[in-house]
Amino acid sequence: MKILALESSATAASVALCQGEELIAQSFLHTGLTHSQTLLPMAQRLLADCGLTVRDLDLIAVAAGPGSFTGLRIGVAAAKGLAWAAQLPCASCSTLEAMAWSLAGFSGQVCAAMDARRHQVYNARFQVDGTAPRRLTPDRAIALEDLIEELRGCDTPQLVVGDGARLCYDALTAAGIPARLAPPNLRQQTAWGVARQALELARAGQTVPPEALVPVYHRLSQAERERLAREQQTPTTP
Repeated sequence: MKILALESSATAASVALCQGEELIAQSFLHTGLTHSQTLLPMAQRLLADCGLTVRDLDLIAVAAGPGSFTGLRIGVAAAKGLAWAAQLPCASCSTLEAMAWSLAGFSGQVCAAMDARRHQVYNARFQVDGTAPRRLTPDRAIALEDLIEELRGCDTPQLVVGDGARLCYDALTAAGIPARLAPPNLRQQTAWGVARQALELARAGQTVPPEALVPVYHRLSQAERERLAREQQTPTTP
């Protein structure tokens, strides 16, 4: 199965082409350019470099969330456009689980973390056994204080990964919770992890048509929070 995977959930953007579990090609950019400038051209160049077109693929995968609201929308829109053009199924992948797949060759507990601002991280925890991750928690937006309380008394070191890894690592170690950072080359979100998770979704029959692909935010955007706050402050007419 040929899978094209897109990852634009944080500041870096990446695209990967896989044949089953084998990585054929991957492009990664962390240059400060916007995903609207880089993601789709990266995908088109990668396919061209491999002598393929979208119609040669079997599945389009995307990190659907959690993550940056703008980044997720760009990634999902790009995946929809590619899939619609060739009438391909899509895999809606958890950004956090995709990170755990990148560390599946390790053994222990993985703590995936993305900086969600407002003293929160997008987080999920996984057990890895050298071959595959197993969920210990759902994806969630959680305060660092609550994550610390959840892990207090846990003797198993947490292997922390993601663009929020340093923030999470510092908070955990300051609280006396054993933790270690994932290796620098595996710490950022990448499309390879998205492709690997997508393969498992495809094997389980859990792909979706392009029209069903939507971002998964896990909390309201700042604009939505501000709108709700204004509505709550507006007095009702008797």
